[in-house]
Amino acid sequence: MRIGVDGSKIPHEADDSAIRILERAHGIGMEGVYFRSVLDVSPTLDRGFLTEVRECAESLDLYLQMGLAKVNPYAASEAPHVRRLGDGDYTRGMVKMIEAAHEAAGVTDLWVACANYQRGLPGYYVFDRFRTDAPWADQLVAIEKFLRLLAPVARDHGVHLNIETHEEITSYEIVRLIEAVGDDVLGVTFDTANVVVRGEDPVAAARRVAPYTRATHLRDFVLGEQDGVFGRVFAPIGQGSLDWDAILGILHAENPDLPLSIENAGPTLHLPIGLDDPEWIAKHPDLDPQEVARIREMAAEYAERVERGEAQSLDVVRATPYDGAHFIDVSATALRDALSRIGATV
Repeated sequence: MRIGVDGSKIPHEADDSAIRILERAHGIGMEGVYFRSVLDVSPTLDRGFLTEVRECAESLDLYLQMGLAKVNPYAASEAPHVRRLGDGDYTRGMVKMIEAAHEAAGVTDLWVACANYQRGLPGYYVFDRFRTDAPWADQLVAIEKFLRLLAPVARDHGVHLNIETHEEITSYEIVRLIEAVGDDVLGVTFDTANVVVRGEDPVAAARRVAPYTRATHLRDFVLGEQDGVFGRVFAPIGQGSLDWDAILGILHAENPDLPLSIENAGPTLHLPIGLDDPEWIAKHPDLDPQEVARIREMAAEYAERVERGEAQSLDVVRATPYDGAHFIDVSATALRDALSRIGATV
């Protein structure tokens, strides 16, 4: 298992090319880069440049993963660049991205997600799961239909579209999408810090998605209340509540070559988790009482660590200035230590 980093969040200059980002990643000891979108690498899908990026990654012995865009037709309007790429056809834009990423950059694992985080909206409306104009059940049907449209192209190119465990969707729902469309074309990008927002124990979620996980977004989190609202904030790996030995052990058992991509993020977002709210509970038909209980235990365990002076309080975590380089360094060290403990060091 090699340790890399999200290409959009590694500290770099705004005008750095993808090649420069690869060089920066290599320079800080990373073993791969996961670019969120092939359009981040080349907005025009310049195949010559994408080939250069692949060759650079190979020369530096870095794994290379890329992404596409959202696969939820209800969210397509939030990605007009994809529609423009397809000359007005969002599907065609996605197909062009698949073709370029695979044929020029040699990428076989492509990130996709089902919605955006709606920054600035109040309460649960930051999640598309709570839209009233488009019920989540309808969105899931549309997502499955769209993935079926893309499936033949993915099969032809031998690629997997790896659905992120993003904040709006549960791991149960992702697994059902994979089973419906086919695990020969769909996989999982496992974001370790997102599943808790949907009321899932990250270790249990890892067991559900591990057979399909082909990419990762790794970060830790802290649970607690802010202004009377229980929720999650991000933390560097090893400084939050996650049991990394358990999670990495589960993932390694299924895929010992799985790339481990750090997704550094500041602690500014405190996303609500309504474990006691009937409105929130009603939107989670797969909610497991044992996993909910484990989330409460995780919060209590972290609070006890704070009382013992072994961890920082949620207020302190949120007030600490964000340092992306420090986040990556601390996280990489914690991952290496965990891999050593479970005997999975490459």
